[in-house]
Amino acid sequence: MSYDPTSLEGVPEAGRERLEQNRRGLFTSDLSVAEFLLVKEAGFDPLGLVVGSSIFHIGFQQSNWKRSQEMTVLSEAMYGARELAMTRMEEEADQLGADGVVGVRLEVGRYDWGEHMAEFLAIGTAIRHREGELHRAPNGRPFTSDLSGQDFWTLLRSGHRPVGMVMGSCVYHVAHRGMFQSMRQAGQNVELPNFTQALYDARELAMERMQAEAEAVQAEGIVGVQLHEGNHGWGSHVIEFFAVGTAIVPYGDDRTIEPPQTVLDLS
Repeated sequence: MSYDPTSLEGVPEAGRERLEQNRRGLFTSDLSVAEFLLVKEAGFDPLGLVVGSSIFHIGFQQSNWKRSQEMTVLSEAMYGARELAMTRMEEEADQLGADGVVGVRLEVGRYDWGEHMAEFLAIGTAIRHREGELHRAPNGRPFTSDLSGQDFWTLLRSGHRPVGMVMGSCVYHVAHRGMFQSMRQAGQNVELPNFTQALYDARELAMERMQAEAEAVQAEGIVGVQLHEGNHGWGSHVIEFFAVGTAIVPYGDDRTIEPPQTVLDLS
């Protein structure tokens, strides 16, 4: 899907009215009070909650019962659907004149009325720098980050800024064990090397793709990396590994990072 910062395609009338209210000065946010205050202290103002959604039909791919292999049709579907949701969220942020989106959540939901359908949802809080500093991603889009408000504030104080969320996805079929092999190993403590290698391969593919996205935006590194495993109803031997994190770059002058302080929670 090509990016169009002027696009409101698919946004319902109520959604357009919501964005117009935000442009008039009423912001909405899913930040906690503490996150809100720290984002403000970092020099940014929240503009509004931005959302991107895509209900996607996930195609079928036949797997080999005895072979561990990537399910490329499913990998492409999961990746493409998330990209659609992210792009629509970023376009909403552009409508508000945002520099970026913080606290981004990526969710996958399934419904009873569609066995092979899933909704991919991207949601976060659009923000803009109060002094007009350029904080957008190198591609000109608003930056995206899944960091909390506290982590976003800390990152900026260290002399780094986010340039975008980076992702990698891999849907993998893990081969079944043969009946006689299962019987020989019954009751034993023994590694199952075919299972170990299959899951190892799938995780590495997801991580490699996430890192390739970070290199594409010329990031120095990735923080807050999370590695999720999901089945999504494909059966017991098909699993998705999804890697996601926030790519960052240094900016401004070198900063002195203050030593951490010990805090005793009395609550």
